[in-house]
Amino acid sequence: MTLISQYFVGKLPVSSDQYDTLRGNVSAMGRMLGEIISEAEGAEFLDKIEQIRLLSKSARSGDSGDRDALTAILCNLSREQLVPVARAFSQFLNLANLADQHYTIARETDELFSATQTLNNAYSQLAARGASRQQLFEVTRDLNIELVLTAHPTEITRRSLIDKYTEIDACLAQLELSGTTAREQHKTTSRLRELITQMWFTYDFRVERPTPVDEAKWGFAVVEKSLWKALPDYLRRLDEAFHRATGAQLPLDAVPVKFASWMGGDRDGNPNVTATVTREVLLLSRWKALDLYINDVQKLIEELSMSSCNAQLRAAVGPSHEPYRELLRPLRQRLRNSRDNINRLLAGDKPVAGDAIDSQQQLLEPLTLCYQSLVDAGMELIANSELLDVLRRVRCFGLHLVRHDIRQESNRHADVFAELLDYLQLGDYHAWSESDKQAFLLAELASKRPLLPRDWQPSAAVQEVLDTFAVIAEQPEGALRCYIISMARQPSDILAVQLLLRASGCRFALPVAPLFETLDDLNRSADVVATLLQVPGYSEQINRQLMVMIGYSDSAKDAGVMAAAWAQYRAQEQLLAVCKQHRVELTLFHGRGGTIGRGGAPARDALLSQPPGSLKNGLRVTEQGEMIRAKLGLSPIAIKTLALYTSAIFEANLMAPPEPKQAWRDAMQSLAELSCDHYRAVVRHDPDFVPYFRLATPEQELAKLPLGSRPARRAGSGGIESLRAIPWIFAWSQNRLMLPAWLGAASAMQVLLEQGKGEELADMAANWPFFETRLSMLEMVFAKADAGLSAFYDERLVPAELHPIGQRLRQQLQADTQTILKLSGAEQLIDDHPWSRESIALRNIYTDPLNVLQAELLRRNREHNDPLIEQAIMVTIAGIAAGMRNTG
Repeated sequence: MTLISQYFVGKLPVSSDQYDTLRGNVSAMGRMLGEIISEAEGAEFLDKIEQIRLLSKSARSGDSGDRDALTAILCNLSREQLVPVARAFSQFLNLANLADQHYTIARETDELFSATQTLNNAYSQLAARGASRQQLFEVTRDLNIELVLTAHPTEITRRSLIDKYTEIDACLAQLELSGTTAREQHKTTSRLRELITQMWFTYDFRVERPTPVDEAKWGFAVVEKSLWKALPDYLRRLDEAFHRATGAQLPLDAVPVKFASWMGGDRDGNPNVTATVTREVLLLSRWKALDLYINDVQKLIEELSMSSCNAQLRAAVGPSHEPYRELLRPLRQRLRNSRDNINRLLAGDKPVAGDAIDSQQQLLEPLTLCYQSLVDAGMELIANSELLDVLRRVRCFGLHLVRHDIRQESNRHADVFAELLDYLQLGDYHAWSESDKQAFLLAELASKRPLLPRDWQPSAAVQEVLDTFAVIAEQPEGALRCYIISMARQPSDILAVQLLLRASGCRFALPVAPLFETLDDLNRSADVVATLLQVPGYSEQINRQLMVMIGYSDSAKDAGVMAAAWAQYRAQEQLLAVCKQHRVELTLFHGRGGTIGRGGAPARDALLSQPPGSLKNGLRVTEQGEMIRAKLGLSPIAIKTLALYTSAIFEANLMAPPEPKQAWRDAMQSLAELSCDHYRAVVRHDPDFVPYFRLATPEQELAKLPLGSRPARRAGSGGIESLRAIPWIFAWSQNRLMLPAWLGAASAMQVLLEQGKGEELADMAANWPFFETRLSMLEMVFAKADAGLSAFYDERLVPAELHPIGQRLRQQLQADTQTILKLSGAEQLIDDHPWSRESIALRNIYTDPLNVLQAELLRRNREHNDPLIEQAIMVTIAGIAAGMRNTG
């Protein structure tokens, strides 16, 4: 037994048989990979990998001599060994992650982790805490989850490898089955070995950046391969748990979950997302939905061979001896006609007039007729099988697979009016006061004359904005979900989009959602919305329903995690109060990422730490980058994710978290101000910080990774403010300092401790989920951070005159760690999560060599650019991301 298998199998944190599946999977896959590496690279090379692993393990135990020996080996690898060594450790970590993920859906852990158990527990625990059957019925009836898939470039693994990982999971599931023959087991094991061999001989990265259309197709593949099956399975489990708790059943038309997408519609700072791209993505989305429905209807035709039916179906099909097939065959053809027309549109041709499916209702009616007939004819078991699943898919996915959001920066809309008013010689729109802008926009919204002159020729940038609105106007209702305005700062930013929608001829009401991102924007968000809702007739115009998006990434980059978290909390409270005052239903849209620095947290903790009432109108949240694969990429995982969201929403809405005491608010306000000052003193006001950041991390090299279609920066140059939140956080996770996830937070807590407010902080930690979540997230960050590795990056990459910056940051890291331990009362970090602590310790054995090697590779490549070294750097980046379990 070698490498990862040898260490993992002997070191799991319990002595029972609970982890047999995990032990066996890691052992088998680690052994296979070792054998494959030996066959591909030679036994001598595998011995070197094993030597590195053993030295890394010893160095982690505190042996400084072995730490020096490890560094010496890695820094003196020959050019030819760089990529294979990096790939060996990276692949081991990927296999460990696969085994870890599969463990949560393995058969032996079903009673512990299954979605069914999660939902049953949610109902029973709520009932035990006093919730009535009527309350359980109502909270289920009102359940509204909308997950928004985004193309944020944090998924570092290419799709070819993701497909192999899915196949590996299927093999692991097959090997769990009892009663299989030795031949069947051998066949599955051989397939598993083949897939790991394919991994080793597959190039790790895309050669070119994906286009926005490529990203959208990847999102559609997630729906096809995972969510299409997961959605009806989740609803069956919810229905069973609901019936057990209340005696009621989910209605046939229940739609507690929907999916949306930014892929192909998010043009914020991405010049590659054009109106042409958006139009193509919308067509491809509908094509994929139709294709999936054709397959579903074909299966129904094959299965529904029965002759008994009710009078309504008989009247619809006549004297057929197979009435269900008689009804469904024309439906299949209409779906095919619709798909053919989309093929013509994608090819630039005109659709052919004919019998096609143009609305969700046209698809629902024949399926519902079949369902009711089966029930009436005594075949309810058949009705509630595959046919019910298809009906539920139609209500969830509609004819468009996912509903698409459009996102654009507010200044792009302002530029339209600036050019238009300049052409009309009405003044300088950019120079107008906010009140003048509002007056102009409101007057035009009330006017019946066309906004845009026929003979006006705008610039290419403005024409692109107008073309986007033209694409919106072309769409049938249901294709689009909302229009999001980045950097929304004033009511005029929202009114401008409303006017452009009207001018485009949009025939349906499309929600316009301002996105408040920076600290100042969050603090002003309630005032902006209040001013907007005071506009006469505006509340009625939006049907008294408003969506507001809360930005997590940019606010944390702007002010640090503690100040951003408090601003997000207060903004939600105030927005809820303003909308209640104006009798407007508010939907909060959370733009969270996967990492703590971008609002990430365990699902239940994140939801229960929200202000009371914030989930009343449902949960709308982004699922970004690698988190889509981690939470939704496999059907069993997706079902569990939906169940976790459901249980947390139930608890938040029925057993709301406590309103914070005034003393807690005062303490949080102090923490926010202190932490923001500390954070900005380092990030904004130290003139040497930006040069240090770009030298001490692989930030420069990350820009070369072909992760996504969007540029790493909003502008071609500039400081931290121009850098997108994802590479900002990604870079610091690579050198293990994890700076954006902690800077300023614990130092502010230390100030309050020194002021004698320790009891207040302890009260907050014990009784306020919002604050308790902040502490637990900081613990996890500090557990993953490593000051020694950060110092090694400085030693290799940073000139001596900048070393004091890194030294001060690492001293702060150590001091902040002690502050958090003091507040928690624990002797070590994440003391109450022993498996997480053990998992991090085990992964460090394989991640540490990648960190040491990366620092050396960055030094070499910055001295002399070398394509092979660049490739090895990319492999280390992917491996460290796998070891840390996240990227951006």
